[in-house]
Amino acid sequence: MTDPVYVLGGAQTDFARNWAREGLDINDMMSEVLMQGLEDAGLDPRDLQSVHVGNFTAELFCNQGQLGGMVAQMHPDLSGVPTQRHEAACASGSMAVLSAAAEIEAGRYDLVAVLGVEYMRNVPGQRAAEYLGAAAWSGREWDDATYVWPAAFSDLIDAYSEKYGEIKYDHLGEIARINYANGKRNPNSQTRKWEFNERSFIEDDETNPVIEGRVRRNDCGQVSDGAAVVFLASRKAAEAYAKARGIASNKLARIDGWGHRTAPMMLSAKLDESRNDRFVLPQVNKAIRESFDRAGISDAFQLDAIETHDCFAMTEYAAIDSYEITAPGESWKAVEAGVIAADGKLPINPSGGLIGLGHPVGATGVRMMLDGYRQVTGNAGDYQVEGARRVGLLNIGGSTTTIASFVVGQG
Repeated sequence: MTDPVYVLGGAQTDFARNWAREGLDINDMMSEVLMQGLEDAGLDPRDLQSVHVGNFTAELFCNQGQLGGMVAQMHPDLSGVPTQRHEAACASGSMAVLSAAAEIEAGRYDLVAVLGVEYMRNVPGQRAAEYLGAAAWSGREWDDATYVWPAAFSDLIDAYSEKYGEIKYDHLGEIARINYANGKRNPNSQTRKWEFNERSFIEDDETNPVIEGRVRRNDCGQVSDGAAVVFLASRKAAEAYAKARGIASNKLARIDGWGHRTAPMMLSAKLDESRNDRFVLPQVNKAIRESFDRAGISDAFQLDAIETHDCFAMTEYAAIDSYEITAPGESWKAVEAGVIAADGKLPINPSGGLIGLGHPVGATGVRMMLDGYRQVTGNAGDYQVEGARRVGLLNIGGSTTTIASFVVGQG
C-alpha cells in the first residue's frame, strides 16, 4: 500500500461575488484564492512543487485556455513549477485532485496545489446554459430543451419513478430546503441572503416555477463564479509541516479512500445499462463502494457527514440510495426521517452544497475536498458537524458520466 495523501488546508472565494461586475477576470480569481490559501495554510509559493487546475469551460465563458500558464505568472517563485489542467465537466476539480494525489503517491512530489475555478456570470443565463450543455453529447441528447441539465435530471426523476414508483415532489423540495438552510450558515454561500417562504419548496408555479419537465427553480444548483484551492502533501511533507507548527500529525486531514468511474456518455445508455441492476445509477454506487473499500469502512453510517453533488435536488436524492443510506429507490425514507438534516444521523451538504453554497463548475470538486478538510479538523465554523472525523465526498460530471468519490479522515 502507498502512504496516505494529506490535506494541509486551502481556501475558497465568496461564491456570491460577480467578478465581471467588479471588473475582474478569471486570472484575478485564481490568483486571489491561491494566495489566500497559501496564507491560511501557512505556506509560501516556493513550497509548491506542482499545481493542478480543474476547469470546465474557460474557453467558452472567457475565451481563455492555458490556465496553468496563469499560475506560473502569479508569483516569481511559481515560474517553472509544472502545471496541468483537467476537464471532466462538473467533476473537473476532482480529476485534478485525483491526479495531484497520484503524483504524490508515485513519489514525484511532496507538496502539490489543486486549484479549481469557473467564471460563469459574465454572460446571460441562456447562454450560460448553452455553454454548460457541452457536457452532454451534442446533437444526440436534449437538443429540444431550453435548459439542458434541468431536462436531463427531470429524465432521471422519470427513470426513478419508472423503476421504483412515483417520486413525490415533497421529498425533492425538502432536500432543496435543507441545502438552502445550510447555506445560510456558510459565509461563502451564494444564497446566504436569499429569502424563502412556506411556498418556496412546493409545486407552486408562482413561487417555484417549472424550469424543464419536473425540475423547478428552487431544485437547481446555482450558476456561480468561484475558485477553491487545497494543498496535498506526502506523509513526509505532512509530518514536517505538523512538527514545524506544533500540530500532532494525527490531527491532520488525509484522503483515506477514493473511487473513480466513467459511465457511458448518454443518459439513455446509462439507463439501458442499469435495466437489470438494483440501482438506476450503478456506476455511482460502485465509485462510492471503491472509496469505502480503500478507506476500510463498510457503510455510509461510518461517516459523520457527506458533501454530495446536488446540481439538482434529484441528484442528491439519487446519491442517498447510491450511498446505501437506504435501499435502492427508498431515498425518501431518509428525507422523511430527518437523517440528512444538519442535526440528523448523517448530515448531507452541511456547507449548503451546490444548491445552497453555489456551483462554480470546475471548482466544485476542490471545494468539496476543502470542506472535507474543514469538517474533520473542526474548522467549518457555523456549519461544523460536531465531532466529525470522517466525511464522504461525491462529485459527478455530466449525467453521472464522470464520477469521483472520496473519504476524508483525520490522520
